[in-house]
Amino acid sequence: MQAPPSRHYLSVFSLLLLLSLLLAACGNTGNTGNSTTSNSPVTVHLGYFPNITHAIALVGVARGTFQQALGLDKLDASKTFNAGPALIEALLAGDIDIGYVGPNPAINGYVKSHGEALRIIAGASSGGALFIVRPDAHIQTPQDLNGKKLATPQKGGTQDVSLRHYLQQHGLKSTDQGGNVQIIPTDNPNIVTEFKTGQIDGAWVPEPWASRLVLEAKGSVFVDERTLWPDKKFVTTNVVVRKDFLDQHPDAVKKFLQAHVETVQYINSSPQEAQKIVNDQLKKLTGKPLANGVITQAFKNLDITYDPLAPTLFKSADDAYSLGFLGTSKPDLKGILYLDPLNSVLTSKGLTKVAAE
Repeated sequence: MQAPPSRHYLSVFSLLLLLSLLLAACGNTGNTGNSTTSNSPVTVHLGYFPNITHAIALVGVARGTFQQALGLDKLDASKTFNAGPALIEALLAGDIDIGYVGPNPAINGYVKSHGEALRIIAGASSGGALFIVRPDAHIQTPQDLNGKKLATPQKGGTQDVSLRHYLQQHGLKSTDQGGNVQIIPTDNPNIVTEFKTGQIDGAWVPEPWASRLVLEAKGSVFVDERTLWPDKKFVTTNVVVRKDFLDQHPDAVKKFLQAHVETVQYINSSPQEAQKIVNDQLKKLTGKPLANGVITQAFKNLDITYDPLAPTLFKSADDAYSLGFLGTSKPDLKGILYLDPLNSVLTSKGLTKVAAE
């Protein structure tokens, strides 16, 4: 007959058994937690403008492309904005998770949050911003802008920075910087009204407002901003995501980008159908559709793309810094672009990756 196991052996055995049970329990708890997180439906709160430069958002929402890609996750597309700074404020406050916005407000939000608040994850449009003047304002050269009243959608917005940089390049300054060119931040619909009534002499605006000023208010194109950039390409609209949302819900972000790329492809392959969808959405959001001539001309003035056109983004940052919008030291923007999810989507579709430099 064998001798009974020693107390030492039993103690060691019991300890090992207890440890194995504890590890198994921990493992099960971890798996359950991860499963719950990944399978719980997420609501993606989207922000965008009722502008042609935000056509991807307008078309993607209307066709249900975003919602289809998100699957069990939900889309809240109820929030629209007039200009970028307001959208970035909403993103910083956690009111939206993903937004379509111009480069300068995105850069400003990144800098103000010390790189913690947001990431640019895709491009959305190139071009589509013009400087329109009233013919009876007698503006023929940059020097004729002296003493004039001009409008942009919002101070610090992409078009506002473009106008101020243009003035700077021609030795002029706005009144708030010690010069004599008055720049008045004005909501886009009011810009049209004030342009028609002669309260302003010109405006640097995105589409469709530029084409409306030309076709409805008889304005003249003084500067098509494309002419100021190499290859006539520059980023007008990017897709930004709240960093916390990206960290917590990377799958939802990737699904959104899948729909974003598919919508770019749809708009570029079916421009007539896309323009009708955009106009229907503008009617829904603003109460009034665009004239056919306006929407046709507006689309001619821009390109729809998922490429963030990184070099032009950084040039926009340089311009904003030179105007005093980004503090006293030049900011480090090396982390502002996060294109891995977008490039993963592009690779899966056999498309060329985009660069972050």
